[in-house]
Amino acid sequence: MAIYEHLQELHGLPAFSFPFEDTEEELAELPAPEAVAWRVGVDAYESEEPWQDAFARFTRAVDTTRVRALIVGAWDEPFENGPDAVIAALLAARDRLPALRALFVGDMVSEECEISWITQGSVAPLLEGFPGLEEFGVRGGAGLLFPAVRHERLRSLTVEAGGLPAAVVRGVAESELPALERLDLWLGTSEYGGDATAADLGPFLTGERLPSLTHLALRNSEIQDAVAAAVASAPVVARLEVLDLSMGVLTDEGAAALLAGRSLTHLRKLDLHHHYLSEEMETRIRQALEPAGVETDLDRDHAEEHVEDGVTIWRYISVSE
Repeated sequence: MAIYEHLQELHGLPAFSFPFEDTEEELAELPAPEAVAWRVGVDAYESEEPWQDAFARFTRAVDTTRVRALIVGAWDEPFENGPDAVIAALLAARDRLPALRALFVGDMVSEECEISWITQGSVAPLLEGFPGLEEFGVRGGAGLLFPAVRHERLRSLTVEAGGLPAAVVRGVAESELPALERLDLWLGTSEYGGDATAADLGPFLTGERLPSLTHLALRNSEIQDAVAAAVASAPVVARLEVLDLSMGVLTDEGAAALLAGRSLTHLRKLDLHHHYLSEEMETRIRQALEPAGVETDLDRDHAEEHVEDGVTIWRYISVSE
């Protein structure tokens, strides 16, 4: 499957797309700078305006000193061009964005650019350049670089990909993020560069790093059973409120390992939606957790499998292209 809708909100603020043209009528209807998460993007195909020019229009039309959340949409031909010019423009304007607390880079739907075709780059300069950020997200794994960083205030980190390079997972794992409460990694499939293994997740699971973590999402993975087995015995589980292993190829094998591991009855929510579990296993999970007040999401969603002659040939993650 693919992504068909842009972000609807960021930092608790509704998303609002800055207009492609500065008409008097459109500018008159702009919301208050602090009231929305501003989405700035251009036509992904042969845009007549570079992203940085659209951003310059935005900085002229909006009091950026009051902007709290910013969403970077499509830049020109993102299937070929990385966001270097985008990142440079953002960093050049950082003194004009003192209130910025949330930033998402690459909010594109499939008709603009499939998630696995989005060309990314190194996003570390953004975290270094905006020390006041509390939320940061990026979509697209091709060319993505995430060397280890230190950030004192970041509370939420999301990396969405159809295939997440192991080097990115390791870079996040080696980062010093003492305030991080929410980590969401879409590991993806090897077909699109997702070569991380369950062993690469070790630093997230020991409980020694990310001391503030309460929401852990390791999802959208073709190795979801191995991820579940690794999480099952992980010390970090004891301090989680939300555990999210959704959107991947989770079968009864992985779910059984999860139930046989550390107790999950303290969780507020266990999210396993888009799965390949039997009805019997779904019942086991509900009976084990729901009496303790744990919310369980066991919606099979659009999980489809290709079966020939009674043998399962293919199972699919939720978002790959």
